This record gives sequence, C-alpha cells and structure tokens, in this order.
Amino acid sequence: MEIGLSEARNLRSGTVPWLETPAGFRDGDPFPSAPVDIAIIGSGIMGAILAERLSSQGHGVALVDRRPPGLGSTAASTAEIMWAMDVPMVDLAARIGEAEAARRWTRIFAAVRGLADRLDRFGIDGAKVERPTLYLAGDVLDEAGLAREAEMHQRHGLPSHFLTAQEVAARFGITPRAGIVSDGGFEIDPVKLCHALLERAAAQGATISYPVDIVALHPEQQGLALETSNGERLHARNVILANGYERARLFLPAPFRLLSTFAIATPPGVAPLWRDNAMIWEASDPYLYIRTNSEGRIIAGGEDIEQADEQVRDALIPEKAGVIAAKLEALLGHGPIVVDRQWAATFGSSPDGLPAIGRCASMPHSWLSAGYGGNGIAFAALAGEILSRELEGMPDPDRDAFDPYRFG
Repeated sequence: MEIGLSEARNLRSGTVPWLETPAGFRDGDPFPSAPVDIAIIGSGIMGAILAERLSSQGHGVALVDRRPPGLGSTAASTAEIMWAMDVPMVDLAARIGEAEAARRWTRIFAAVRGLADRLDRFGIDGAKVERPTLYLAGDVLDEAGLAREAEMHQRHGLPSHFLTAQEVAARFGITPRAGIVSDGGFEIDPVKLCHALLERAAAQGATISYPVDIVALHPEQQGLALETSNGERLHARNVILANGYERARLFLPAPFRLLSTFAIATPPGVAPLWRDNAMIWEASDPYLYIRTNSEGRIIAGGEDIEQADEQVRDALIPEKAGVIAAKLEALLGHGPIVVDRQWAATFGSSPDGLPAIGRCASMPHSWLSAGYGGNGIAFAALAGEILSRELEGMPDPDRDAFDPYRFG
C-alpha cells in the first residue's frame, strides 16, 4: 500500500533577520542504504531537537528533508521560547477543567526549562538569552481576566505575577497596560540553533540528507520503507513526521489548520526602547508580540490571517508590516519605527493551542511531531521528551494530553 506524504509549500516570503545559512554548515550526507532505528522527515528546529535527543540515546537516526536544514518555517520564526500558550489557561480550564489545563501547562513549562538546561550543558555560543515575558491586557483577556490568569498560574507553581497598568509602565517603560510578567522564557537565533543541534546529532552518529524528497511510506516487516522521488528506499524501524506546515495529508487530523502570519525587524542598534528587553505579547486577537536580538534589532509580529494561500499572504506583507510598525509605535510611545526586514510565513493552529505529538493511527511504526500553535519551538522540546520515552517503550504519562486524535 502506497501512502502519499506531505504538501509542498512556499513556507515563507520576504527577508528575515537571521543569517540563513551559517558559514561552514555541513553538506548533505548521502541517502542511507543501511537500515536505521529512526528516520525523521523534516530538518527544521523540530527535526533538529528530535535528532539530537534521540541520537544521544544511542538510536541510529537518519534525518531527511527536501530543502536545506532550517530554511523553511524555522527561518521565519521570531523565536520567542515561552511556556505560556496562545489559548489562556483560564480559557482552557473552562473547556477541560483546571486540573487538566494545569497538567498541560506545567508539562510545557517543564519541557521549556528542560530545553534551557540542555542548551546550557551543551555550551553552544549564544544559544539562548533568558528574558522575562510580559503578557498585556487586550480583547481576549482584560485586566480582570489577566488577574485571574495570573492567580491560576500561581496556584500551579508557574512563575507569574500580575502587574497593574501603572506598574507595567514603571517597570518596563511602555504605554500603561495591565499585564502578567513571567520568568522561564528565553530567545534564540532559530537557524543558528537548528544547525548547532544538527551538528551535535551528526557527531552522535546521525545522518542528515538533503535535498531528498520522501514521497511515500511502505509498511514492511518490523518497520517502514521510505521511498524517495528518485526511487531509492530506506528501511526504518520507526518514522517521525516532523515536516511542520507542509502537512502529511493522510496522517495529520483536520482540526490542525494552517494560517499565515507576518513579522518585521528594525535595523540593528535600535533596541533597547523598553526595559529588561522583555519579550512582550498581547492577550488580543489579532495580537502583537515583540522581542529584541543580539544585534539590537526589534523583531515584532502578528496580524495573522485565517488562510494559508501564498499569493494572498504575500500580497499583504507591506500592509501588515505597516500595521505592526504602527502598533509597535503605540505600545512603546516611540516612533517612527523603521522597518528593515519584513516577511510572511505559513504556520499552524489547533483548537486548544497545543501540538500533535504521538503515534499515527493510520500506519504502524509512524509518529507525528507537529508543533501546531504559537509555540512551535517549545512544542519541539516537548516532542523530544515524549517521543524519546515512547520510542524506548515507556509510555509518557501525558501522551493523551497532546495526542493527535484527541479532538475525535
């Protein structure tokens, strides 16, 4: 039985603030001929985190991608690594109960901090910079809603506290709005980190083959055969679909949808224009989120649209860049904001703002690792934890919370 695999998409357009191909990054390895324990389809930050973790456990890992590593959605990420989800905890609790909402949020918090500790142990130069996060009142959660949200965080041991509008203005030097300040987040250069993790995985025995387009999976005894567009085959005991927003059509359930998002970056040397270089975002729809980077750029994004048509998305880049810059000026009380880079990208969402991580229902030996929601890199850290246990034959205690088929 032949199963078609993933969509082919132009995942992003415009210019990003990252060096897209770090100097000295390795050429692609030949497509493996010998069987492997685990094949990972996708070499973005999700695939890189998985490949590094699984190869460190002694698994034979082959990572394959149709494009160079980190140059799809990863390069479009604004790379704010936060444990707070797009769907507020109080809203999720209203749907599934506070205990269940807390189980999900605290597990993601632990995964983010676990990734931070892992990066510290690796000693990768500039891999992460710890920042406070500031979540501002908006039309999703007003001041009273934020106060309830902060109280719920605190009840479950999450490091957040509520600030009045005046307290926010005094601490951060921005336009007064009530907010929640939280610890435990950090920022990264997504392409640099992706490549650094892949280098570690390669040193641990993983192969990284690109450009290789996997067009089909074939069930075989005790595993799957991956078939390339030119007819080559690789046997893997397990296959992880980590192909991001180029959906695996017959594997990823319909509730996981594609959207488009927009972002800008100022020239270097503009930041800081607020205190603590906090990562700031809004409890609003549409929302604004902002951060700085090591070059002193301000990076801001948001203004999502409910479709992933590339022509529609790309035509909106100038308009959306102007809206984001205007919102940034209003928030900071400072302007004009000069836009040096502007881009648009496809990304994914889910009804509860949480990812699809777990065994595929449609084919044995296959697994989904889809970071749909606004926290894709945090979800990659979570996937690394869950799948490293599952592939060792140890059921993860929270597998049901992030199961791809939880919506029925």
